[in-house]
Amino acid sequence: QVQLVESGGGLVQPGGSLRLSCAASGSSFSIYAMGWYRQTPGKQRELVAAIRNGGNTSYADSVKGRFTISRDNAKNTVYLQMNSLKPEDTAVYYCNVGAIATTNLSLNVYWGQGTQVTVSS
Repeated sequence: QVQLVESGGGLVQPGGSLRLSCAASGSSFSIYAMGWYRQTPGKQRELVAAIRNGGNTSYADSVKGRFTISRDNAKNTVYLQMNSLKPEDTAVYYCNVGAIATTNLSLNVYWGQGTQVTVSS
């Protein structure tokens, strides 16, 4: 079982920056991918950014050039640096982790509790 703890959300003015963090803990797992999704009321949760083993990254078109995802493997932590924030970035941001259970090699996906990001003047 993997537990995820997110931090870093809040209120920021347009053009500002925030950094989200998500730390994974638990036992008997090996992470193969980490990412961030976001969701606004009435809309589906959408992928914002992902990073896989080996460092390959992918981004939603709407955040390319503004957001950067990174990972500290030693700490099992993923970060999302968000710059040049826009009001349309306002959402609840969820950490997402794909991991393999080393006991039975099952693939599992875990979600964080969500953190609110509000971009407003």
